[in-house]
Amino acid sequence: MIPPSAVSLFAFVAAQSRALFALPAQEVVLGSADASANPVPVVAGGHARFFDIQAHRGGRGNTVENTLPGFAWGLINGATTLELDNCITKDGEVVVWHDENITPQKCVDTGPAFPDDPDYPYVGKFVANLTLAQLKTLDCGSKRQLGYPHQLTVPDTGIATLSEFFSFVECADPQHQVLFNIESKVDANWNNRTRDPWTFVEKQYKVFKESGRIDAITYQSFDWRTLVAMKDLDSAVMTSALIDDETAEGTETSPSPWLAGLKLSSFPGPTLGEQVAQAAHSIRADILSPAATALRSRGLDPLGEEYEGFATREMVEEARRLGVRVKPWTVNRLSVVERMMDWRVDGIITDYPDIVRRWASQQNLPVAPRYPKQRVLACLDRHMGRS
Repeated sequence: MIPPSAVSLFAFVAAQSRALFALPAQEVVLGSADASANPVPVVAGGHARFFDIQAHRGGRGNTVENTLPGFAWGLINGATTLELDNCITKDGEVVVWHDENITPQKCVDTGPAFPDDPDYPYVGKFVANLTLAQLKTLDCGSKRQLGYPHQLTVPDTGIATLSEFFSFVECADPQHQVLFNIESKVDANWNNRTRDPWTFVEKQYKVFKESGRIDAITYQSFDWRTLVAMKDLDSAVMTSALIDDETAEGTETSPSPWLAGLKLSSFPGPTLGEQVAQAAHSIRADILSPAATALRSRGLDPLGEEYEGFATREMVEEARRLGVRVKPWTVNRLSVVERMMDWRVDGIITDYPDIVRRWASQQNLPVAPRYPKQRVLACLDRHMGRS
């Protein structure tokens, strides 16, 4: 996911510092006393009372992405849902990582997994070509990413397995309140760069079941083949169809490789947005998760020039008519948040869950409580071997 700039969020917070406030850890905003007066959708599961604010990659605007420290701060900041990505290693382990390769912008080598390892150095190589032992040598917490000037780095932080992630959350959230949105990082354009969709489904589902939290999991992907396969395996698993202007595009003679063989133009509706909603519904997706802003947009803010959105009002309304919820990504400007909320989306995926939560509180939307900082950080220390 490629987010818009976050600059306007910080400008908004500075300008509205008296109006926006941080809730105490124990406080929960329940919104209007008359629940029927509030039309904003809320999520099911442990956080059933709250609007779904998802911490994208744990909240990468605040902390290094897809790491246990990032997810810890996602909990502390009061996210409803932790959003994360999965890759699969050469030896079949499901790990929490976004990119199909190990990028030098995010990780540094610390040494080989064993003497004279011919694969070393590991930075720059594909996750699918490395073992878990090799990945575990990497430091992926020391580098602050460009575009996220306030991102907290946590040196000596490694890549966690999905099982290790669930173990940490079990410690931090023993009452099973937080929800999960977990993506399969399959490359539909280059089949040899990642494991295949069916391997992803098999491996991820096994960990989902072992976690005891499968009812709290949404399974999302740009490669809709994984969503179809997951529904075929277990129709009760909630699925979310990711899409943007790049993955939606096919050619005159063939559909996009990302959409499980579907051609959007074959679906009814006068607009692309309505066709996208129809296509997501056809694969039994429970949620449609479109890019809020088109990747090709030359503007970053709908209030400015040259802005181009991908999600549309027609898309949201058609999805709602079909019983499909809509949760756009990655929404890092409050002007875009407000636009999405005007269309009555069902959740917001953001790199800044704390700021979107404060905005939601100001609007009297029901927001999830923050998790106790002391307990969460104690669990983090334990699961990172610091205690």
